[in-house]
Amino acid sequence: MVSNSKKIRVLHIITRLIVGGAQENTIYTCHLLDPDRYEVDLVIGPQLGPEGELVSIVNRDRVGLTTMAPLVREINPKMDVRALFALEKFIRQGGYHVVHTHSSKAGILGRMAARRAGAPVIVHTVHGWGFHDHMSGLKRRLYVAAEKYCLPMTDKLVVVTQLDADAGLRYGIGRPDNYQRIFSAIDLEEYRNVNIDIKAKKRDLGLDPDAPVVGCVGRLSPQKAPEYFMRMAAAVAEKVPNAQFLYVGGGSLREPMEALIRDLGLEGKVVLAGLRRDVPELMNVMDVFVLLSLWEGLPRVFSQAMAAGLPVVASNVGGAAEVITRGDNGYLVPPADFLAPAGHVVQLLQNNALRDRMGQRGRERVYPDFCVNHMVQQLDDLYVQLLKQKGAHP
Repeated sequence: MVSNSKKIRVLHIITRLIVGGAQENTIYTCHLLDPDRYEVDLVIGPQLGPEGELVSIVNRDRVGLTTMAPLVREINPKMDVRALFALEKFIRQGGYHVVHTHSSKAGILGRMAARRAGAPVIVHTVHGWGFHDHMSGLKRRLYVAAEKYCLPMTDKLVVVTQLDADAGLRYGIGRPDNYQRIFSAIDLEEYRNVNIDIKAKKRDLGLDPDAPVVGCVGRLSPQKAPEYFMRMAAAVAEKVPNAQFLYVGGGSLREPMEALIRDLGLEGKVVLAGLRRDVPELMNVMDVFVLLSLWEGLPRVFSQAMAAGLPVVASNVGGAAEVITRGDNGYLVPPADFLAPAGHVVQLLQNNALRDRMGQRGRERVYPDFCVNHMVQQLDDLYVQLLKQKGAHP
């Protein structure tokens, strides 16, 4: 039902509320928009996944949460039509001033529904485009065509990395003024001020409390390329025999990674920690953070690791170069490689002063760009600016 208050009514739409950067970004925005000025609702699809869920952390007192059954991730013409009409009805009845969509599928259906329902302002955040070089040409062309179709319905495309804006422009999706970069932020203090007994935490994980730890937080999925992390670990262990490795995250590749660990002779050196809710504590037992993804937008784990004071070694994909400066707060390496990152990790493990200096530079880099309050203030400013342009500010 339409509210009688003079607050700005905002609806966020996302397909799956799984553990992931886009989802965490959306929940932060829903929770932190000023409740004296905003009423916020969130529509999600019914699907979860092996990555884990975030539905349970939504503050229902602050956010109206609705699960819409036909809003599924896969292309499904019958379900997609049902989702379109259901979203249109929901938006029309809710009288929303701003509809803000996230992820490719929800972005396409949500923007179409918002336009049909007459929502004054429509914003879409590109948390990495739905198209990339690792999919078939036909599928990529379909996604690009859908984004071009939805562009006239969109008052602003928010990108979490300038690389996504550049990619959109390269594929003919809009003009530069259609885009605004707002980094996907985190609660920096959650990672900066962690008070734990590091040796005890290592013991709990099955790690040697006195040996260095090289860590990664990411899904066990093809995108994150955990195979290269394991092969990197084997190369590092040859040079630094007491090094140990912690991989945090779940996914479809767990069994193949367990087999690879055995094949590489890394049993007892690598801990697959699975899905965890204590990531800030786990990052604080690490000495170096490594992510060797094949493709990315701009992973929030970079800012999390930097806030925790870790140097970052990462494949040079997506927006990595926007936050990681070679030799300053980390190193960038070619994707699909394990020897180059192994060399940098060995150097960092053998040079405490270098590791500490890079970690401090990382802490400095993430503030204020990756502070969650800064991100939400930028979105607040954007909503108000667009509403005033449309003459729709309540």
